[in-house]
Amino acid sequence: MTDIAASPLLDLPGAVANEGGRVAWHYGGPLTEQRAAAERGAVFDRSDREVIAVTGAARLEWLHSLSTQHLTSLRPNEGTETLFLSPTGRVEHHANVFDDGETVWLDTEPGDGEGLLKFLELMKFRTEVDIRDASGAWALFTYTAAESEGDGPVKQPVPMAKFAAKDLQAVPTAVYPGKAVGGGGWVRRTDTLTTGTFDRLVRRDEIAAIREEDPDAAVAGSWAFDALRVAAAWPRFGVDTDERTVPHEVPYWLTAAIHLDKGCYRGQETVAKVHHLGQPPRRLVRLHLDGTDEHPPATGTPVTSDGKEVGFIGTAAQHFEEGQIALAMLRRNVAAEADARLIVGDQAAHQ
Repeated sequence: MTDIAASPLLDLPGAVANEGGRVAWHYGGPLTEQRAAAERGAVFDRSDREVIAVTGAARLEWLHSLSTQHLTSLRPNEGTETLFLSPTGRVEHHANVFDDGETVWLDTEPGDGEGLLKFLELMKFRTEVDIRDASGAWALFTYTAAESEGDGPVKQPVPMAKFAAKDLQAVPTAVYPGKAVGGGGWVRRTDTLTTGTFDRLVRRDEIAAIREEDPDAAVAGSWAFDALRVAAAWPRFGVDTDERTVPHEVPYWLTAAIHLDKGCYRGQETVAKVHHLGQPPRRLVRLHLDGTDEHPPATGTPVTSDGKEVGFIGTAAQHFEEGQIALAMLRRNVAAEADARLIVGDQAAHQ
């Protein structure tokens, strides 16, 4: 993948780079940035995400055959989410999707684009599609708004373990409406952080101009983004999940990235078996921490119960209203106990 340059918005006053060094962790006030994003709207620089573009008449049918989402009926200027699984049903890649009528845009986590690109190239065979790394030319931003405009996302309910085909429409389980914008970019409404959340794809050489469009708009860093994301139980692939994760362990993905009644794809047997015959071995849950340690626990910190390790912390953050919160992958039996006594480092935690 293209080596993504640091964002020009790191030149703003007070900006502190995040661990990756490409975008801001905060701009001097992470808690006030959260409040601004939640109450009056803000812009998040997510230009460190990696972008893959797929063109060709067969692009949707081909991606449909490889992934968990129903993509053949995705219409122009609509988005969704999808997963790419191993043969045994483990989640290998997650991508947000947008089709502009000519190109399917896939944006994925920093560091995962190369693996996804290689997988797609290996699965191309003789399919008439073109796959290219677009990270060097395009960048993603996410906005929250105090007032939402237009139609929001449409999601199908998760069907019962035994369901008839008529219970699920042959369309993506989550449809994110969008539209084209000048210069070849687009916007995609998701409502993931707050009502009115939308993503915007812009040319990378136009990032600096975003501040010129509305110099008074609040900007917020990845600290604020993660805090609002955890509050919304919105997982981050590869941080809140690990190499053993199966789709049903992440409740959010069941409503956003998986269609349970579609044609064959790699890993489908595991998805069907877990849904119809049993329960996933673990579940991603949201935890409240008691705050006795002023610093939220690091990703990977063990979660214990009665002295036994029962899971791990994914993302933990200091929320401007809720205090320390985290997403944690826990064993199924522990996750099912709302009053389970949990320990994270030196802190007590509860669901």
